[in-house]
Amino acid sequence: MSDSRQLPTARIVAVQDDLVTIESIELAAGEYRPLSKNEVVFILPGRTASDGRQEYLKAEILRIHGRRADAQVYESTRGVGVGDSVLQTGELLSAELGPGLLGMVYDGLQNPLEQLAASYGTFLPRGVDVRGLDQQRRWSFKPAIKEGQKLRAGDVTGAVAEGRFEHKIMVPFDWPGEWQLDWILEGSFTVADPVARLTPLSDSGVADVHRSRHLTLSQRWPIRMPISRRLMALGEAERVYPSQPLSTTIRLVDTFFPLAKGGTGCIPGPFGAGKTVLQGLISRYSDVDIVIVVACGERAGEVVETIQEFPGMTDPKTGGSLMDRTIILCNTSSMPVAAREASIYMGITLAEYYQSMGYDVLLIADSTSRWAQAMRETSGRLEEIPGEEAFPAYLDSSIRNVYERAGVIRRSNGVEGTFTMVGTVSPAGGNFEEPVTQSTLGTVKTFLGLSADRAYRRFYPAVDPLISWSRYLKQLQPWFDRHLSPGWTHRVESLLQLLVRGDEVSRMMQVTGEEGITLDDFIIQQKALLLDMVYLQQDAFDEVDVSVPMDRQQRLFELMEMVVRHKPVFVADSDSHRKAAVRTFYTRLTGLFKNLNYAVDGSGEYNRLLEAIGVMLSPP
Repeated sequence: MSDSRQLPTARIVAVQDDLVTIESIELAAGEYRPLSKNEVVFILPGRTASDGRQEYLKAEILRIHGRRADAQVYESTRGVGVGDSVLQTGELLSAELGPGLLGMVYDGLQNPLEQLAASYGTFLPRGVDVRGLDQQRRWSFKPAIKEGQKLRAGDVTGAVAEGRFEHKIMVPFDWPGEWQLDWILEGSFTVADPVARLTPLSDSGVADVHRSRHLTLSQRWPIRMPISRRLMALGEAERVYPSQPLSTTIRLVDTFFPLAKGGTGCIPGPFGAGKTVLQGLISRYSDVDIVIVVACGERAGEVVETIQEFPGMTDPKTGGSLMDRTIILCNTSSMPVAAREASIYMGITLAEYYQSMGYDVLLIADSTSRWAQAMRETSGRLEEIPGEEAFPAYLDSSIRNVYERAGVIRRSNGVEGTFTMVGTVSPAGGNFEEPVTQSTLGTVKTFLGLSADRAYRRFYPAVDPLISWSRYLKQLQPWFDRHLSPGWTHRVESLLQLLVRGDEVSRMMQVTGEEGITLDDFIIQQKALLLDMVYLQQDAFDEVDVSVPMDRQQRLFELMEMVVRHKPVFVADSDSHRKAAVRTFYTRLTGLFKNLNYAVDGSGEYNRLLEAIGVMLSPP
């Protein structure tokens, strides 16, 4: 936080858009305060704002050379000039962690947009710094430990109720060594009130009372440093292999291209292919506790739509508002690129915080292409050696570092939390060969490639099954064999092969026409088309079909296998008439299946359609 009483320790020597060069100024006795990489500094423009307010422009140091450093400014640098004062905070860019995060809408620096709008209106002024957590709201804290107990970083001291969740209050992750609890209080407190006092213990177990610290309900953590890495270094947690799928209730995803709890995935596709709708349904119906949506650079209209729709969406888990378990961070394409680049790290840190409590967290990043473009702009201004398409040479490692923060963490007390990350990619012109998409594909384990052609034909989801893949289908085979049926993975792969074969026949038909292929090939093409129309497509606006539980997916999958095994017999006097009969048969069967998808489980309509399908698939 800025402090107007602090004396400047540096000054501006150059300005280039949102990049400034600062230089340490001489203090007493010829000393200079050292500059640190990723340190947060505040720039004080020489000219005050129109309302007479001194502006504090937040910036982060990117590169240091001697007494000078390059820093990216998170707001407009209009009016900033050479010689303007700079305040050093000595802190890294951090997230404020504590109760009150759920249901909030932040910008990329965790400024609460609703509070800013209430105080300053629709157009937010520059240089305003607001705390991420409400400092006035009181929370009922219930201790879980007793005086004299020994604690380490990350240990749970108690909890407060945050909606329907138990928000665990932990010893700050950056407190080193072992600590002894001197006292702890129960009652109603703000996030800044002391609720306990801890004293550090030496290696020999002696308490150092002169270094005692007060514990509050909140703590701060640098967003570019993984919380899980710190806990593992302390021996308080371990990373474990994802072992169960993330249920999204979307048939195409759960069956053919599954995600794992604690896994990673990406949804690349051109404009208008349905990324926003797909990610909205995944965030709404996935089997997770907490949802974090990071709009890192999308168009303002799309972000506004997300903010307006989520509070009105019903949470299928509770019947309440979906926002009760959601956090939204938004930096639209019209906001400074520096804040856009930071927003994804802010969202990841919030996800890791709830993961450390033992919750299942899903983070949707929309879109990582805009985030990478922000890095490209900053890299260009720093005059770094460019890589492919002018992206920084470290693009690949940056993308890997982001996705690798997802995973499954098991705490020393046995509590397990998962953090699943799904990023959408917006390649220009739908070109999947561009650097951001390729780097992402080399990192994630589920690839849901959206097709402009399928979207144009009104297929939803417009995921192309011929280019999409999931490494979790093999990795989670033990879970599928145990909870669905033995050989589930092989059965899924068999139907995927049907889609491939059907596509090959369709391409042949485009060249030779129906008369150029055999009747058997035509039947394969019709079966693949039925599978595509009935199982891979899902009606996002139908109350029943919008969300399909795994047991219903399994029943429909078994019906699809019956279709594949079925060998229709048609008596006709010519090949063209037999093919026409085949087309009529599968068109009628497709209609029955479509209506079955819309029918409520166990209803009379559902049973009637099931019986009609059984009759059509019965042996001749």
